[in-house]
Amino acid sequence: MFVKRILFVLLALAVAACAPVPTGTGSSNATGADGRPLPKVYRIRSADSGRLQFRMLDSVNALRTSAGQPAVTLNSKLNAAAATHARDMSVQNRPWHFGSDGSSPIDRVRRIGYTGRLVGENISETYETELETLAAWMEQEDTRRTIMSANASDMGFSWFQEDNGKIWWVMVMGDPSTAPLIPLPNPSAVVEQAVRGDESS
Repeated sequence: MFVKRILFVLLALAVAACAPVPTGTGSSNATGADGRPLPKVYRIRSADSGRLQFRMLDSVNALRTSAGQPAVTLNSKLNAAAATHARDMSVQNRPWHFGSDGSSPIDRVRRIGYTGRLVGENISETYETELETLAAWMEQEDTRRTIMSANASDMGFSWFQEDNGKIWWVMVMGDPSTAPLIPLPNPSAVVEQAVRGDESS
């Protein structure tokens, strides 16, 4: 319940104070056939990119610290891997964890030069803001596990926005202190799989 309260406060702050200004395609008074105001498209300006990444980082860390987990830091290599996959999902018009070249999340973080372990990757195809997307991820067990993993200490976060306003969000969590491991496949998140010689599967 405490986590939900934190999410609510973070969403309220973003909407009230620091979210990028959404822009509509018509006048500010545009209404639909029912007389109600038409929804405005959430547009991310290039000038807001850094601020948006740090807002997500702060929000994730607020959730993690409230649950007794260590804070994570933004990692430029994981940001690059996230950006690559966000654009590629748009090209494929499909929200999934595999690239158009057949690459997996592990392939992408290795290709970009990240030498640690992939903890997980969360993805979303939506018109919602980054904090609304975070709230949706926190509602699902597998995506929440990626965000809250005690093993994560690096975070990558990026997106690609289409002309129609649709946003492809990607969050990548990593652990730089260990060698890469192969994650379990999952339709909505890729989570870590511990591989030890003394354990049987």
